[in-house]
This record gives sequence, structure tokens and C-alpha cells, in this order.
Amino acid sequence: QLQLVESGGDLVQPGGSLRLSCVASGYTLDRYHMAWIRQAPGKEREVVGCITNDGGTTYYSDSVKGRFTISRDNAKNTGYLQMNNLRSEDTAVYYCTADVHHCGLHPEYDYWGQGTKVTVSS
Repeated sequence: QLQLVESGGDLVQPGGSLRLSCVASGYTLDRYHMAWIRQAPGKEREVVGCITNDGGTTYYSDSVKGRFTISRDNAKNTGYLQMNNLRSEDTAVYYCTADVHHCGLHPEYDYWGQGTKVTVSS
């Protein structure tokens, strides 16, 4: 069973940056496409982006395009979400997810981490 553990969530001021990390265990990560999904209070889950298993292709939601970057290091079994120019509307719990078959902007991923909280506020 693939297990995912996120870290890096924090309180940050608008305009600031954060990098989230996701460490996988149980299986080698290079079998899986990875996505970051966020959920804010009272809102639906949103896939902010996905990266294919080989790191060759990425997809982003329009709300984060140009500000967020997904990457991965399969040798370290770790994925990352670099978030720049953060806005108050980015406040949410961010989940690392993975799936063997799916990489896209629908939240249909088989494996989920426990989430890490990002708060953007002055």
C-alpha cells in the first residue's frame, strides 16, 4: 500500500512563498502520477496540479497557473509543490495524492496523504 506524508504547511503573508513536500513509502513513487489537491472550508476540492510519473508533463488549474510549480524526485520518492505569490484564497488544506492511471484536474486519485494546512494571512 502506497503511503503519502505531506509537510511544509504554514502561516504565510500574502505575496509570500511556501514549498510543500510529499514523501512516499510502501512502493516506489515512479509508478504513480502525483497531484496536489486542496480543500478550503466550505468549498469543493480543487486539483491544483498534477505531474506524470516520469515528471515529463504537468497540468495546473487556472487559479494557480504561473504561481505554483509541481515537481518530483523519484530517486528520493518525494514530490513537491512550490507556491509563490500566495493569496488569501490559497488558504486550504493541501493533500498529496497519487494514482497509477490518472493525471488530470479531476480529483480521482486512489492514494491520499493526511493533508497539510496552508494559511495565507497578514
